[in-house]
Amino acid sequence: MTQRHMGFAEAVVAWQKKHGRHDLPWQNTQDPYAVWLSEIMLQQTQVSTVRDYFARFLQRFPTVADLAAAPLDDVLGLWSGLGYYSRARNMHKAAQAVVALHGGVFPRSSEALQTLPGIGRSTAAAVASLCFGEPIAILDGNVKRVLTRVLGFKDDLASSRHERALWEIAQTMLPTRDVARAMPRYTQGVMDMGATLCTPKQPRCSQCPVQAQCVAAAEGAPERYPVKTRKLKRSAESWWLLLAQTSAGEVLLEQRPHTGVWAGLYALPMFATLADLQAAVPKRQRAHLQEEGTFKHVLTHKDLHLHPVRLVLPSAQALGHGQWLAGDAWPSLGLPAPVRKLLTNP
Repeated sequence: MTQRHMGFAEAVVAWQKKHGRHDLPWQNTQDPYAVWLSEIMLQQTQVSTVRDYFARFLQRFPTVADLAAAPLDDVLGLWSGLGYYSRARNMHKAAQAVVALHGGVFPRSSEALQTLPGIGRSTAAAVASLCFGEPIAILDGNVKRVLTRVLGFKDDLASSRHERALWEIAQTMLPTRDVARAMPRYTQGVMDMGATLCTPKQPRCSQCPVQAQCVAAAEGAPERYPVKTRKLKRSAESWWLLLAQTSAGEVLLEQRPHTGVWAGLYALPMFATLADLQAAVPKRQRAHLQEEGTFKHVLTHKDLHLHPVRLVLPSAQALGHGQWLAGDAWPSLGLPAPVRKLLTNP
């Protein structure tokens, strides 16, 4: 740490104690299960969205053993609507690994935590520092923004070499006194600063406890940081969805393959073209097909152009795709958000 940034950790700890967030449901605990659960849910997802999901998960699966013992379909059903479903699948695998390999007790070190499915370097560090006081740096999106601005770190984080360099610097900026107690508050503090003060646009520099140390603030251009030039290449796909229902409320669903978009979830039968969908329906029923309005669903790297086609039948009959599920059975399944919306908003 340079002389300029001596006292950075102490300032963050003091600020968090007085001004940081203290009312989030996964705070004020050192239970690694609850902290891990929140960290996985908060990846790519807003705090406001995670609150309710977090509460429902803890109510349904109060311990890691309960989560490990649950069928994957139940886990995906409860996760439904939160998106990025690989998180839920890896979370289920990690819970099973904790039970099978660690006696139901989470490993205490960030290095050991990274051996669990779906736990990367920053998530492992968050759990280890928040729960066990390990002096280990995290580097999620909020923290990258705080540190690159404070340091004036101009190297492009699209390069793994530059990101590794930032990790190394971050490790030098940790608390050095009363580490076991300071680390949880420091880790929470840098996350809180990124979420509430050092925001991507219009940061509240005048309220920042490290403004005097901040290179970006001195330059008057904090929004230039962090530097990351590589942008995701987006693609697009069009799918036709067979929205088949009976007058009794049964719905035709099929489980998606365990790889690819919506892996392992239950969805409406999907077809590459309208002609393919029509061919899957008996000739006598094709006249009853009714095209609904097309809409776009945005994924991280891909835009899905979805074309639902409704078919209402007097009773369930074999269509060569999927299985018929009663109206009280399908709502608890793991469904992609647009499919659930189609089914619940006829």
